Amino acid sequence: MENVTSTKSQVIRLFIVEDYHLTRMGLMAVLGEFPQIQFIGEAESAEEGLSKLEQNCPDILLLDLGLPGMNGIDMAQEVRKRYPDVKIIILTSHSEEQEVIAALGAGANAYVLKDVKPERLVHIIETVQDGAVWLDPAIASLVLTLVNDPAALAQQKRQIHQAENPTMESDLTDRELEVLQLIVEGKSNPEIAEQLCISIHTAKAHVGSILNKLCVNDRVQAAIKALKENIV
Repeated sequence: MENVTSTKSQVIRLFIVEDYHLTRMGLMAVLGEFPQIQFIGEAESAEEGLSKLEQNCPDILLLDLGLPGMNGIDMAQEVRKRYPDVKIIILTSHSEEQEVIAALGAGANAYVLKDVKPERLVHIIETVQDGAVWLDPAIASLVLTLVNDPAALAQQKRQIHQAENPTMESDLTDRELEVLQLIVEGKSNPEIAEQLCISIHTAKAHVGSILNKLCVNDRVQAAIKALKENIV
């Protein structure tokens, strides 16, 4: 049985972003009883949190998803770009497939549901600080299913992207998304053909279709658009 009692002496600097005042204060009160946790700031919105992080950067960001204005997923992406060393723990009541995958794709190190016990949450904070990735058991099976089913994962990513970019209708197939990923990686047509076990003519046809659907003129523009709009 896993022991969740801490034996660590390291102080972990924690920042919390949660829009409900009582929830935020409750977390700070409960976690503040653990000597290894040091709160360095709190915010009720992503915008406020990002502003405060400029002055005081934590080890761990404890982040809710359902925030007013900028949501938690967008904030996680922004934090990952600005402060790559900050570990992000999503603490939420949301367990929908799209939100789980989007949060992990945004760079979250852990996804925890709010019914977690305080001792367990502290243990998760410590393991994430040490470099671990942690998923709530209630959603771990979902992630494992998608990881073991590349087609389902590709479809899920496409649905998330379309939901976040409703005006973007690239309509790429699963195979074209695979080819686009290889274009982003700088692969040539022969290399794409070899890696995907298809003929070079088929690879060229996929590339041509991708350029047409993305409304770009060449592979470089396709790669830039794919990265900028998070298509792959």
